[in-house]
This record gives sequence, structure tokens and C-alpha cells, in this order.
Amino acid sequence: MDIFKKCEGFVRARELQALGVYPYFIPLHDSEGTEVEIGGQRLIMIGSNNYLGLTHHPAVLQAAQDAIARYGTSCSGSRFLNGTLELHEELERRLAAFMGQEAALCYSTGFQANLGAISAICSKGDLILCDRENHASIIDGCRLSFADTRKFRHNDTADLEHHLQLGQQQGRGMLVVVDGLYSMMGDLAPLARIRELADQYGARMMVDEAHAIGVLGARGRGAAEYCGIHPDLVMGTFSKSFASLGGFIAGPAQVIHFMRHHARALMFSASITPSSAAAALAALDIIESEPQMRHRVLEVAERVRLGLRGIGFQTAGAPHSPIVPVLVGDQDRMLRLWRTLFECGLFTNAVTQPAVPVGGDLIRTSYIAAHTDAQISEVLERFAEAGRRVGLIADVPPSESQLANG
Repeated sequence: MDIFKKCEGFVRARELQALGVYPYFIPLHDSEGTEVEIGGQRLIMIGSNNYLGLTHHPAVLQAAQDAIARYGTSCSGSRFLNGTLELHEELERRLAAFMGQEAALCYSTGFQANLGAISAICSKGDLILCDRENHASIIDGCRLSFADTRKFRHNDTADLEHHLQLGQQQGRGMLVVVDGLYSMMGDLAPLARIRELADQYGARMMVDEAHAIGVLGARGRGAAEYCGIHPDLVMGTFSKSFASLGGFIAGPAQVIHFMRHHARALMFSASITPSSAAAALAALDIIESEPQMRHRVLEVAERVRLGLRGIGFQTAGAPHSPIVPVLVGDQDRMLRLWRTLFECGLFTNAVTQPAVPVGGDLIRTSYIAAHTDAQISEVLERFAEAGRRVGLIADVPPSESQLANG
């Protein structure tokens, strides 16, 4: 059997391309953060994780340019050998202090941060308790660890406790790992209860804060701060609020020291570029000094969430989240809605399995602090137009102002 045979049988993407509803790998000609240009068309970007809008902030741009001028475009090696700059160590010190942890370790991507940390710290005989809707990088980190992995029902702390009880009875070393803010549905993990259970049964707790850091919490530390708990390990990325590329793990100094010498995803990957490290540092400065930006993005998202409900769409997610998913349920109808939104001038994300369960197809929208009130009014108007054209909402939905008054 030729291992390439399976590739010949994969025809779904080609079919969608032929129908003109293929929503992936769309090249941007130009970007200004809240707007992009594609094929000569200007679209409002509501599909980006650039939550604070810092990718085009002058201080972030200048920091990246200065780092290139000083260090060049690449470190050309791993952190373990020749690829560590003073810039990397400064970033790690700053991140540890920001997250309220003893130490931090930077990886080349957020995916590698989860992959490297979990597979390094968990080993054969250990037990990982993993939420079923955790990010793919967490799932793959569990697979590479050789530990036993048990997936508990999404946000179901009773199911989690059942697995913790069994693990404790077996004398296992245990890690509970969850997303703080889930990237597709925009819902929060019940972190306070998970922390209680982890402590009760002698487990360690790791929280992936990729989509919450910089946005949630009194200081922008993420969902754990928002929920008033302190994880044993916390993961974050630079590709969202930090306007860069890379990821990090923060936690006890002895654990981070161990990972520096055992995390293969770190040791055998080139380090993040000088410009990426400098951009992340500049973004951290802004996150710490300008809290109004995270207040703004949550305000924008909540306006959209209420507005979309008011015109007849079904939305999901936590009220304090920059992510607003629009639930459709049927893949074909979801793809038609995505294409119609695109034609109406909105860049959104079409989400289907395996990112969501079968029948959970949705349009994922996410918002940026730099979105203007006028742009958000246009977003709601264009959603209403697209929804009517696809037949998802009534011909004459209530207006945003009617919703606000009602």
C-alpha cells in the first residue's frame, strides 16, 4: 500500500475551491490591522487574534526595526547552543515578573511551548488530565510525553474529579491542563474550581493563556488572574496580544531550569528572531502601561455580541472575551455564510471539524482594540445583509438601536 494513496482520496478542499467557498490560505495583499486588502477589495478584519491592535503600533514597529539593525534577521541556531541573546533573557525576566512566576522560558512558537513543556515535565507513569476541547498543541504535547492521558468532558469539573480520584488512588503524578479562554467558542474554563480540585488531589495545574493574556485580568495576566487563581504553570503566546511570534512557559524556577535541558521543542529549534523578541518586549510595555486597550477590545466585542443576537444570530462565548463565535451548525450553510460575509466586506474565520465537533460549525469573529465605532456599525450592518441573503435571519431584523433600547 502506497502511503501517498490517502492524498489522492482527499478531495473535499478541491471541491470547495471549485464551488468558490474555500475559506483557507487566503493571501492578504495589504494590512492595516483593522482592515485588509484582498484581490483589490478592502475588508474589515474581524478574524485576527491581534486583540490589542499592536502589530502596527509605532513603538512595536520601532523596537523590531532596532533589533534587526543590531542583531540581524535571525539567530541562526537554537537557544541551547548559539541562539540565545541578552534580548531573550530580558524578555524571560520581564515575562516571569509580569505573570507573577519565578521564571519563564521562550519558545519559537506557542505550539512548541505547549509541545515542549508538557512532553518534558510529564513522563511514563504520570497522568495528564486534559479538557476535550484543549488546543491541538496541548493534545500533541500529551501524546509526545508517554504519560497516560485522560480527556475529561469540556469544562465538566465533576468528570475531572472522577479522574483525579482514580489517579490519586493509583499514586500517580498528575497534571491538569486546560485553556483559560477557549479559542473557538470563546468560553472560559472554570479555573477556580479546577484549582481547588488540583490542590485537593495533589495534582499540578497548567493553564494555556494564549487568547486571554493581555486581555483579561486586572493587569492583563489572563484568565487565571481574572478568576483569582494562581496556576503552577502558565503558557502564553506572542502571536496574539503581543503582536509578534513565539511562546513561553512560566512557573517555578527549578521546573523551568529542567525544561531548558529536557524540552526537545526548545533544544532542537532555532530561537525566536531578534525582531520577534523585541516586538514582544515593546508590546509588554504597552500592556503594562495602557490598560484602557484591553478594556476597549472587550467593550467592542460585547457590542458585537449583543448586536448580532439582536439581529437574529446565535452567538456563544463568555461576556468578557474578545472572541464572538456565530453558531451555524451545518457545514454547507456555514461556508455559504462565510463567502457572503466576504463578499459583503468582512474577513471572518470559517470553523469546522476537527476544530469543533461535527455539527458545531461556526463563523469565528474576534475583535481589536483599534476597531472604530463606525467600523463596528458596518460589521453589524454587513452581518445582517449576509444573514438575510443566506436565509439565516429574518428579512427585517431589529436594529442595533432597538436592541439597546429593549
